[in-house]
Amino acid sequence: MQPEEVRAVLWCWLYIFAVLSSYYIMRPIRDQMGIAGGVNNLQWLFAGTLGSMILLNLPFAYLVKKLPRSRFIPLTYRFFAANILLFALALALAGPGQTIWIGRIFFVWISVYNLFVVSVFWQLNVDLFSPEQGKRLFGFVAAGATIGAIIGAAITASLARYVPPTPLLIGAAVLLEVAVFSVGRLARLSPALHRRPETDRREKAAERPIGGTVVAGVSHALGSPYLLNVGGFLLLYAITSTFVYFQQAEIVSHSFADRGAQTAFFATIDFSVNTLALVFQLFLTGRIVLSLGVPLALAILPALTMIGFGTLALAPTLAAIAVFQVARRAGDYAITRPTREVLFTVLPREDRYKTKGFIDTVVYRLGDQVGAWSVALLNGPASRGAAVVAIGVAALWLANGLWLGRRQRALEAALAPAAAGE
Repeated sequence: MQPEEVRAVLWCWLYIFAVLSSYYIMRPIRDQMGIAGGVNNLQWLFAGTLGSMILLNLPFAYLVKKLPRSRFIPLTYRFFAANILLFALALALAGPGQTIWIGRIFFVWISVYNLFVVSVFWQLNVDLFSPEQGKRLFGFVAAGATIGAIIGAAITASLARYVPPTPLLIGAAVLLEVAVFSVGRLARLSPALHRRPETDRREKAAERPIGGTVVAGVSHALGSPYLLNVGGFLLLYAITSTFVYFQQAEIVSHSFADRGAQTAFFATIDFSVNTLALVFQLFLTGRIVLSLGVPLALAILPALTMIGFGTLALAPTLAAIAVFQVARRAGDYAITRPTREVLFTVLPREDRYKTKGFIDTVVYRLGDQVGAWSVALLNGPASRGAAVVAIGVAALWLANGLWLGRRQRALEAALAPAAAGE
C-alpha cells in the first residue's frame, strides 16, 4: 500500500467485514432451511431467486440513475437491514408448519441479498481504485471480507445448537449499519487515492448521479464482446457452483439426521474456507496476480473445479465434498474474485455500477437456474453424469477466463495514454 491508500483500505476492510459477517451469520441458517424444505424442491427455490433478482435490479438501476453513490449505497443496505428484522420477527412468531414456508422465502431472499450487498461493495471499489491499484490491493481488501466471514461463521457454528435464529438475525441487521457508516468515511477519503491532475474532476463526477437509462446494464452487457464474456465467466462459475451445492445438499442430507448438526457442518465448512482464503489474501494474492497476470489467475479456479468434479465422480463422499468445497471456495475468494473485479476497472462509470450490478446478480442467478435444472435433467445430484457434465462446463470456463484476461490487459494498456494525457 502507498501512504495515501492506507486509510481507505482500512475503511474498506471494516465495510466488507461488516457485510460478510452479516451474511455468514445467516448463511448456515439458509442452508439448513433449504434442506428442511426438501432437497428435491431446491430448483424451485433457485427459480424464485432468479425472478426476485430481476425484479430488484430495476429499482436499484433507477437509484443509480437518480442519486449519487453516497446516497444510493446507504439506501440499499438499510432496505436489506429492514428485511432481516422482518424475518427475525416472523421466525419468532411462527409455528413449525409456518417455519418451513418462511424458511423457503428466507432461502430465496438471502440468495438475492448476498449477491447485492457484496456487488455494491465491489462497485464502489472499482470506482475508487485504478486498474493498477486493483491488482495490488483487491486481494488484500478481500481479506477484510474473509475475516468477517470467519467471525460470522464462527458465531453461528458456536450458537446454532443453543439459540434460535432470531437473535442471530438481529445481529446481522446491526452489522449492515456499520457498513453504511464505512461508506460515508470512504466518500470523504476517496480524493486522496489518486495523485493525478484529474482527481478533482473524477470526484466531482462521482458525487453526481450517473444518469443514463434504467436498462443500460442489460443493453451494455449484451452489446459489448468484453462484457458479454465477463457475464459468461460468471455464468459458467455459477453453473458449476450450483452443481457442487446440490451434490453437497444430497450428501449432507444422508449423512446427518439432526438439523443442528447439519447447520454446524455448513458453518464448519465456511470457517475452514475463510481461514484458508485469509492466508492467501494477506500474503499471496497480490503476488500471484502480479506474477501470473490476469489470464492465468482467472484460469486457476476452472482447473481446480475440473479436478474436484473428477474426484466426486469417482468417490461422492462427505470427505470429498468437504475438501472440494473448501479448496474451491477458498480459491474463489482469495484469487478469482479479486482478479475478476480488476476486469471492471477498465470500464466507464455507468458500466461499473449498472452493468456490473446486472452481471453480478441476474447473470449469476441465471447460472444457478441453468445448473439447478441441469442437475434435475441429469437424474439428480447423486448421478455421476452431473459431475461429468460439470467437468465439460469448467473446461469452457477455463478458455473464457484466458481470453478475458488477455482482453483486460489490452484495454488497460489503451487507457494508460489517455490517463497520462489528462
